[in-house]
Amino acid sequence: MNRNPRIRRTKDEQAARFGPTPHNAWTLDAEGVSLVRTVSRPRPLRIVAEPQPVTFDLARSALVVVDMQNDFCHPEGWFAQKGLGVKAARKPIPVIAGLLPAWRAAGGAVVWLNWGIRADARNLSPTIHFKGKRTARGVGYAERSPIDHGPSLVRGEWGAQVIDELEVDPGDSIVHKHRLSGFWDNELDSLLRQQGLGTLFFAGINTDRCVFSTLQDAAFLGYDCVLLKDACGTPSPSYVVRGIHFIVQQLHGFVATAEALRTSLSQRKNLR
Repeated sequence: MNRNPRIRRTKDEQAARFGPTPHNAWTLDAEGVSLVRTVSRPRPLRIVAEPQPVTFDLARSALVVVDMQNDFCHPEGWFAQKGLGVKAARKPIPVIAGLLPAWRAAGGAVVWLNWGIRADARNLSPTIHFKGKRTARGVGYAERSPIDHGPSLVRGEWGAQVIDELEVDPGDSIVHKHRLSGFWDNELDSLLRQQGLGTLFFAGINTDRCVFSTLQDAAFLGYDCVLLKDACGTPSPSYVVRGIHFIVQQLHGFVATAEALRTSLSQRKNLR
């Protein structure tokens, strides 16, 4: 038995790295393990926003796309088959589709935050069961609609998948949730923190429900929050949306547009 504490390692092993990102990783070499992280070089960008313009670090930012899924946005999805219009849910599609390539090209992280419940729905409260079904004959969470695309919003099923019009890149992160807020009882917080992502840009649906609930919790947890108002949608009345924008500006962060963000990204490209 080799009792030498200095274990001989191969060249490949000496170059090993352990961690979720290069700037949050241990390194292993012939001398042992180094816990020293490599600091990421800041990549500042300025965006027009309300109530003030914002300068953010692209290296520490993520675009969080909320609930752009078949069961909410597709004409044969769960919501549409309930008789709920999908026009508002589909409104952000071209805006998000236009933003994603520019954001990714600049090296920005993308997080898809989707409903993806257990097939048995056993961790959903009576309130959530009732609000999803409403009547004895209604179609609730994990139940099948008349045009059967599988149980509604169950992780891995058609209804829980991102709509075809928005491309999910292999480098993106996907987080499944089972509450309005994406920070409740899942891994979103730890995933963001381990990657050093502290500034979050929010897009998706609905502005006053899952988007706002997640943004508000993010602010409570200490994240920097920017709501991209033209990349969000909701069927709620316009005064509700104005109220959300007011609360975000007053308490939780900033309100901007995807158009303004794309402009900032293009200006950075031109400065290279």
